[in-house]
Amino acid sequence: MASIITILNTSIGSLNVGDEIIVDAVRKVIDEMFAENFFIANIPTHDVIGKKGKKILSRSKYSFVAGTNLLSSKYRVMRFKQWSLKLIDFFQVENIVLMGVGWTNYQEDVNFLAKLMYRNVLHNELLHSVRDNYTKLKLASIGIKNVVNTGCPTLWELTPSHCRLIPTQKGKNVITTITDYRMDKEKDGQMLEVLKANYDQVYIWFQGSRDETYFDSLPVNITAGIVKISSTLKAFDKILAEKDEIDYVGTRLHAGIHSMKKTRRSIIIGVDNRAIEMKKDFSLNVIERENIRDLDEFLNSNFETKVNLDFKLIQQWKNQFKFNT
Repeated sequence: MASIITILNTSIGSLNVGDEIIVDAVRKVIDEMFAENFFIANIPTHDVIGKKGKKILSRSKYSFVAGTNLLSSKYRVMRFKQWSLKLIDFFQVENIVLMGVGWTNYQEDVNFLAKLMYRNVLHNELLHSVRDNYTKLKLASIGIKNVVNTGCPTLWELTPSHCRLIPTQKGKNVITTITDYRMDKEKDGQMLEVLKANYDQVYIWFQGSRDETYFDSLPVNITAGIVKISSTLKAFDKILAEKDEIDYVGTRLHAGIHSMKKTRRSIIIGVDNRAIEMKKDFSLNVIERENIRDLDEFLNSNFETKVNLDFKLIQQWKNQFKFNT
């Protein structure tokens, strides 16, 4: 009988296509690690785990949380409640392995209930994979030290040979994004104006469910001439594949990473801790939105894409499962 591998799937019930990008990358890695005699199950993180879900977890050889900024210093106070666990689940769910997971925001010390949750629910022997050093330090502060900083699994395909395929010079066209839950009309408007001044055509892709509403609320003189793209990953992939010399510049982190995977020159506008920390740790091409005035100069400079991943550490994390299968 095939063993069960469970993915705690952050894309189920999500209104953010970025979660789909993450889970696709996670699933690809898991399919490679467990090629034969394994059945892959999916359980949502955005909803409570029912009796059937708990039964699946109890029968699973391994259970992985699929990336995203899931962790928080406060139990049940996360704005979007990415991981819906009840207090009783602290004692019924166990041996969960983190896979490229991050911290929801820059936060204060971890409170008692969150500490209890992580110490009970997370595997206490296997190495956990986190997306940045900030998350690693947060977990270490509550005694969870079996953690390695591998970056998000969406980055793991960005090898040096792959990155050399990404252009160093500005293209003719650009696709952009904005973020509905990190609105700044002034600075986002400045970003769009810079893009319109520097590219023949600007396209916008709506990764989140309310991004288009936010875009439509911006002044017409800023949004005029920008072409909207359907809010599906298929549509995003289509324009990245078909448009010659198209760059990515926008506030959505995983849209930028996905564009790099498609060998497109990408600049991410950092609006939260995720992009900022991943710039520090992995040298992603990120401009903090507070410094949007620097965008024009950055766009018109030549730069290489070099993602500073520790591939030996990633392989170490993967290899631990080979010895336990």
